Amino acid sequence: MGIGIRIEHLRKVYDTPPPSAAGGRGFSFGPTRSGGRKEKKKIEVLAVDDVSLEIPAGEIFGLLGPNGAGKSTTIGILTTRTEPTGGRAFIGEFDVWKQQVKAKRLIGVVPQRPNLDFALTTREVLLFHGAYFGQSARERVRRADEQLEKFKLTDRADQMVRELSGGLMQRLSIARAMMHDPEVLFLDEPSAGLDPQTRLMLWDIIRGYGNLGKTIVLTTHYMDEADTLCQRLAIIDHGKIIAEGTPQALKSSIPGGYLLRLRFDRATEELLAELRGLPGVTEVKSADPTAADVYADRGGPLIGPIVNAAQAAGIEVRDVHIQEPSLENLFLHHTGRSLRE
Repeated sequence: MGIGIRIEHLRKVYDTPPPSAAGGRGFSFGPTRSGGRKEKKKIEVLAVDDVSLEIPAGEIFGLLGPNGAGKSTTIGILTTRTEPTGGRAFIGEFDVWKQQVKAKRLIGVVPQRPNLDFALTTREVLLFHGAYFGQSARERVRRADEQLEKFKLTDRADQMVRELSGGLMQRLSIARAMMHDPEVLFLDEPSAGLDPQTRLMLWDIIRGYGNLGKTIVLTTHYMDEADTLCQRLAIIDHGKIIAEGTPQALKSSIPGGYLLRLRFDRATEELLAELRGLPGVTEVKSADPTAADVYADRGGPLIGPIVNAAQAAGIEVRDVHIQEPSLENLFLHHTGRSLRE
């Protein structure tokens, strides 16, 4: 049958200051009381804002967004690491925060940063994880050998974890998460820091695991990763879902599809009006007095008319960048900024 995920009106507010602020000296974060004591400034960060999602069993689902968008916090709630401020989350039939033990038995988790035990060997990491999930000695030895082979770690089996490179640690983290054959696999920025060859190997492993009917949720800020792996995805920013659907459907929802990012010595209202009237142009946005984003059903053929319109207005064209339909364009259209900003 497989196990799906359901999220209902999830909300998370952090009310403690960042560590860098909490430990600072010589800075005042609020008015001082009599006697020289300082009042602590209450800090509230809304990390997840009324998120609802339904992920059916067997789907590879992606959360795409920039750093700080709320992706990791959402994963943290689903994996019992972060307690929500409001809303509910379910792994299968189990409420994550009311039935934590039952939910944990169904999931495997790859955190954003490896949290491996440096005092163990590569093989021991896998064996200890299998024992934690109740596998017999024979079963965990068999599974460990399979994982070492799958992730090309067999020649590192007896090497201490502290001696591994960052990329090898990431491979081992993913192998460990899959050691007990979880029904739901969470991967938080799984390919961060990996070389291109290892990244492609990881993608193949994720696809293969999904083909077994497993549910996979990954967070990423790489458009190509989301486009290649995910059957559906949600684009998240400032804790809110701004778009959801298949990668193809999301790209098709952009007005015109193509995006021409233009830079002028000045972008007057008269010029913007001229650009909006060009054949094939569906939308023109300008958040900068020297720039314009033109959404259209074509790319290169519009450059000539754009240059002509600028010259007729006595305006200099300084740069033209054409982007084909992409998830990056979708994010730009909804937020006015790049996923990498």
